[in-house]
Amino acid sequence: MPAHARTPLATVLAANAISISGNSLTLIGVPWFALETTGSPGKAGLVAFCAAVPVVVSAIAGGPVIDRIGRRRVSVLSDLVCGLALAAIPLLNEAGLLPFWMLCALMAVTGLFHAPGETARHVLVPDLARRAGTPLTRAASLYDAVSRGARMTGAALAGLLVALIGADTVLYVDAATFAVSALLVLAGLRGIPSAEPLREAPPLSLAAYRSDLREGYSFLLRTRLLLGINLMVMITNGLGQSWSSVLLPVHARQDLGGSAALGLLVAVFGGSALLGALLYGAVGHRFPRRPVFAIGFLLAGAPSYVVAAFTDTTLPLLVTMALGGLGAGVLNPILTTVFYETVPEDLRSRVGGASTAGVLLTTPLGGLAAGLLVERAGLTTALLTFGGIYFLATLAPLVFPAWRAMESPGQEAPGKSTLSSSEPSTPAPAPGREETTPRR
Repeated sequence: MPAHARTPLATVLAANAISISGNSLTLIGVPWFALETTGSPGKAGLVAFCAAVPVVVSAIAGGPVIDRIGRRRVSVLSDLVCGLALAAIPLLNEAGLLPFWMLCALMAVTGLFHAPGETARHVLVPDLARRAGTPLTRAASLYDAVSRGARMTGAALAGLLVALIGADTVLYVDAATFAVSALLVLAGLRGIPSAEPLREAPPLSLAAYRSDLREGYSFLLRTRLLLGINLMVMITNGLGQSWSSVLLPVHARQDLGGSAALGLLVAVFGGSALLGALLYGAVGHRFPRRPVFAIGFLLAGAPSYVVAAFTDTTLPLLVTMALGGLGAGVLNPILTTVFYETVPEDLRSRVGGASTAGVLLTTPLGGLAAGLLVERAGLTTALLTFGGIYFLATLAPLVFPAWRAMESPGQEAPGKSTLSSSEPSTPAPAPGREETTPRR
């Protein structure tokens, strides 16, 4: 395979790694900035709420627009706007011009542009993987492994930078990562047909927009496996937002010694998840997907909440999050593979937008609910409450029959759908296809 055929895939992997490193800086820098400037877990949760609501709105409405504007343009525009909004936060704060409502508004801007950019990059991977001659499972695992590695590096760097130079300066670094990601996509995907606007698509009238939007949601709702995945991840994403934006930062600030411990915990989780993704890429095809997915989710979720509720030292939580990271590492490669085996290529942006909107629906409530519960009932009660709900949600793959369709189509009889008798059969997956599925 010529080197130039692998360059576009490498470009997307690199841009995604840099962008996700920036997301890790945001994940730690913004909650810490909110806690430092307001002193209130409730207000930190409100900032997370304001950042998350526009993500849902843009995901609901953005799918039909991405293909017409062009995936490359959407990705670049998304990164540039997010970078400018994040840079404005410390800039305005230093000038004494950042009231709390404006912090919420700027985070809302980043949320509004985040989902379309991520979807645009994600749906490019199948075509770029085919160009590179990379099989589906390997491409899915590689994409997730790179993302996990970037998250680990970004989190460790964020924790140290917050301690050394302050949360406001970290946001400048965060903005720079988005600018680099935008430049990579702008230069590295030039001339790639799947990254450009669809020329044969009709003009985006209101009627065509409604039709495209309806088509994406209709496919998602009638495909029982995808619907089950979205419902489960919708719940766990809301709970995960409560953990990352409020519960873990407050626990680190009150009991674990500060932002360095927070960065270490997030980095260890990310590093273990990277290892889990690499292991799954190497040997995952030998095992049935459903039990691996179920065990991975059970490890990745509730145990961290419970351990955090009963310890005020870093080591027990560090071990728990390391094990949880291994479990989390197998989740996205499996979901990625299932999505691209299930959704036809011409529907991916629309179904991907609908899927992203679905799994993010509860995310705005996670941080808000956690902040309020911590202030009213205390951190321990909040941790045990959210951990218990998380545990119940992750039992779904073991309880509901629709999840049996998660197994590889190659294990089914020729021509038989693995999803449900009520849906149209989908094309067999081409080598190297990947996804825009729910992400933890």
